[in-house]
Amino acid sequence: MAVIVRYIVVRNGEEKMTFATKKEADAYDKMLDIADNLFEFLDKSELKLPEEQMERISLLLAENRDVVMPILRGVSPRKQAPAKPKKSLEKSEDNADAGPSEAAPAPRRKPAKN
Repeated sequence: MAVIVRYIVVRNGEEKMTFATKKEADAYDKMLDIADNLFEFLDKSELKLPEEQMERISLLLAENRDVVMPILRGVSPRKQAPAKPKKSLEKSEDNADAGPSEAAPAPRRKPAKN
């Protein structure tokens, strides 16, 4: 019998994503925290957007924070690599493998230093 360790990110009692490592799960959880904060910011702004649209914008900005942060600092977006489109977040399915579920992409990881 094999023992498989899984790290599951749960928000408001709902399973969001399953990961093979704690580091990946923590990074995804942090991205969701950022998206929640962005949603609150948009909700309190003068913009009156539908809730679903605010949620999608919040997730888009949180998922692409490595591209968005330099833009907010005043760096021209033309100097940045174009952001790849991401799938929308959905509830993960319970798969037999120990990797991230197919419901949504895992956060980007920095390349290992040699």
